[in-house]
Amino acid sequence: MNFTRWSARLPGTQRRAAARGEHAVSPDRRGEGSVPTARAGQAAEPPGPVPAVDDLRVREVLDHVPSLVALLHGPDHRIAYVNGAYTAAFGARPVGAPARGALPELEELGLLTLLDQVLRSGKPRTVKSRKAPDGRSYTFTCTPVTQGDGNGVLVFATDVTDHAEAAERLRASERRQRETAVTLQRSLLPQELEEPDDLRVAATYHPGGTEAAVGGDWYDVITLGGGRTALVIGDVMGRGVRAAAVMGQLRTAVRAYARLDLPPHEILQLLDGLATEIDANQIATCVYAIHDPNEGTLVHASAGHLPILVRDEHGTVQRADEPTGPPLGTGGWMHSSGSIPLGPGSTAVLYTDGLVERRDEDLDEGIAALERALAGATGTPQVICDRLVRSAGVTPEHDDDVAVLVLQHPARTGPESELFHNAALELLGGVEAAPRARAFASGVLTSWRFPTDLHDLGVLAASELVANSLQHGTPPMHLRLRRTDRRLIVEVTDGDDHLPRRRRAEPADESGRGIAIVATIASNWGSRRTPGGGKAVWCEFALPRPTAP
Repeated sequence: MNFTRWSARLPGTQRRAAARGEHAVSPDRRGEGSVPTARAGQAAEPPGPVPAVDDLRVREVLDHVPSLVALLHGPDHRIAYVNGAYTAAFGARPVGAPARGALPELEELGLLTLLDQVLRSGKPRTVKSRKAPDGRSYTFTCTPVTQGDGNGVLVFATDVTDHAEAAERLRASERRQRETAVTLQRSLLPQELEEPDDLRVAATYHPGGTEAAVGGDWYDVITLGGGRTALVIGDVMGRGVRAAAVMGQLRTAVRAYARLDLPPHEILQLLDGLATEIDANQIATCVYAIHDPNEGTLVHASAGHLPILVRDEHGTVQRADEPTGPPLGTGGWMHSSGSIPLGPGSTAVLYTDGLVERRDEDLDEGIAALERALAGATGTPQVICDRLVRSAGVTPEHDDDVAVLVLQHPARTGPESELFHNAALELLGGVEAAPRARAFASGVLTSWRFPTDLHDLGVLAASELVANSLQHGTPPMHLRLRRTDRRLIVEVTDGDDHLPRRRRAEPADESGRGIAIVATIASNWGSRRTPGGGKAVWCEFALPRPTAP
């Protein structure tokens, strides 16, 4: 077999042949380029002619090429030649034997089908970084060659083990970094959600796929006392450990600010300034909402986040579009609060953009699809969470983090409804207000069949809170009693916005003991300013757990 003619298809052969004419020495110019007589002392011998590629012994050249070379002929890819590097890597191969039996390494690498494609199409094919049976990695280039009426394939393999190992080390480092970020992210999210009396909540978090860096999505549920619950979800606009760390700081700050019991927009104002101090180069979106069972509403404020979706008891989905301000960390914006109904039988969904944002779709289309999925989703909050995630096509290879928080305000009927009651009394002021409040509280607590000791504590708390409001507040005044399956709540509102504080009364003081008494006998107490001006002061008593039969 004439290897000279077959070698014309080797990579780079054509370029060397074309360059041959440029570097060959012309007989008419052999004197040029010799060492000058003045320096050499005598005329140098003219250089010999440069050998042409066609004059080289191709087999000797291929035998010394460090890359693996194999020449296969015919439709069954019979071995025409393998070079020394190939033999050193995989052992001697019999000439004339079909590749399927004689070259098991190619079959193991899945290259026999590729050889058929190259022979059939007449076009070269390359497969990158395949690990061979000898433990090293090669990049294989299969090139069609022709000789007369015969066709064959030249297999040229370059050892890329060092590159493959470096790439694997890089991938392993990226995996470790991602695992660290995921671990940090999950550790900073709530391990168990708080369970409000009036709401049923569930949440889920799905980190992005292995090719995506973990973001800073988070959520939280915070019981504020007095039957009210704060719900928050956010997304730090960054990736990796740094985003997770910023998320953890923001979540901690939200929980601290929530204890101030401020309106949602004021919480976002505080977070906005803090986000700038944490990292001026990173911003975050956030929704903070407060559910008040007495009002049947969800008061919310948004810093550049996606709208809350609420499905009422009839299955109609409403989008809380307004108001929305810029993300946290941008500064210079006055946020405002809005409200959306969330009565018994309603379900609300808070989510991050990974659930609805797709590269090939408009964001509004993703939100509309989520609305349709929510309209048909029924069951517990956890079931709804899972259904929404599945309907959005979120898989382990998803390219972004996903956080979803679902809350339901159950419509209670039957025996369960007997565990939830409300009673309210408007106080007009005057000397008869305190006795009237005590009588009202006593009658209500008796009708709710509370034990004597809890009945007496509730009446005492109502009396002290009303007396404090009569002395330091202004009309209108209201007394509200509320019971859930877990606690008794006593709340008094008035028109003065000065919040009471617990202080130590001196023996000679005639006042200042009411709040101290309430704080001593109650499980918890607090105060907050009301949206229309004024304040609310409340206290709670834990109900005894029913004993098992």
